[in-house]
Amino acid sequence: MVDGDGNILLPGYKSVDGGHESAEPLKSSTEAQAGNPQPAADRSKVQALILTGFGINCEEEFAAAYRLAGAEATVVHLNQVLHGHVSIHDYDILNFPGGFSFGDDLGSGVVLANKLRYRKNDQGRTLLDDIREFVAGGKFVLGICNGFQVLVKLGLLPDLAGTATPEVTLTHNASGRYEDRWVRLQVNPKSTTPFLAGMDTLEVPVRHGEGRLIIGSPEAAAAIEARGLNCLSYLDEAGAPTAGYPRNPNGSDLHCAGLTDTTGRVFGLMPHPEAFLSLYNHPDWARRKRADPGLSEEGEGLKLFRNIVEHIQRQPSASASVQPKARQASI
Repeated sequence: MVDGDGNILLPGYKSVDGGHESAEPLKSSTEAQAGNPQPAADRSKVQALILTGFGINCEEEFAAAYRLAGAEATVVHLNQVLHGHVSIHDYDILNFPGGFSFGDDLGSGVVLANKLRYRKNDQGRTLLDDIREFVAGGKFVLGICNGFQVLVKLGLLPDLAGTATPEVTLTHNASGRYEDRWVRLQVNPKSTTPFLAGMDTLEVPVRHGEGRLIIGSPEAAAAIEARGLNCLSYLDEAGAPTAGYPRNPNGSDLHCAGLTDTTGRVFGLMPHPEAFLSLYNHPDWARRKRADPGLSEEGEGLKLFRNIVEHIQRQPSASASVQPKARQASI
């Protein structure tokens, strides 16, 4: 977001160095929005916080998905959270979108994960500390593509031991190339995550170079399967889970396209449901619509966002009853 002179208006963003924080204190939310007022958040709605900055680039698709699902979507630069101007605890869902955080120079999601694990605030806490408290309090975290990679490198997925220690990894696709294609997924019937409630299969696009899930030990793989944490599988033409390329675009262990933690409240996946919010996002929409004029104009990916928003709306204590500690106006 820029003004007529090309100045960046996204609150909290310091353009001193595109890849690092500035030592200069960030402006407050009020100062940053002077002359650029934003509408007040609707606290009667489910609150979704969407992080951006440092190479993340799918934040607007995330925001569109939540708004279509009936939630209030707030996009903030990660620095706003790291510097204490925005508290994740004022929200119901914390979201890590896709992109190329820090250029993926040391591996996808590695630098951002380390920043969240090791950078301490004035109280000596890391954002990982806050995220673990956030989840323990019954709230939700979603990471897609690069966001999934960050959650895995943080140890929040699958987190079998409950210690946020990395137990699996995501690495270069077995094909040795960047994959940009549509895939069909099956929901594991053993999965308990509300993100996937009532869903059987869905078709969504992938676009990644490091989406191959590697599980370090047979014991870990067995535990993941036994608890249904491998919540999404790539399917072949016949509708069966597959390790075969290109239907499985990366060669993941367990045919796995997504994981949850043991609570079901942390969920990550490599494919992009936020890129299929409308039927017209699909490259084959015209033929499908001609064949079935009554076909829904909603994309299959939107159901995932509707699920979590509706699940939170049904909870006895919603964010609408919480007075915000630090709020960034929605954009």
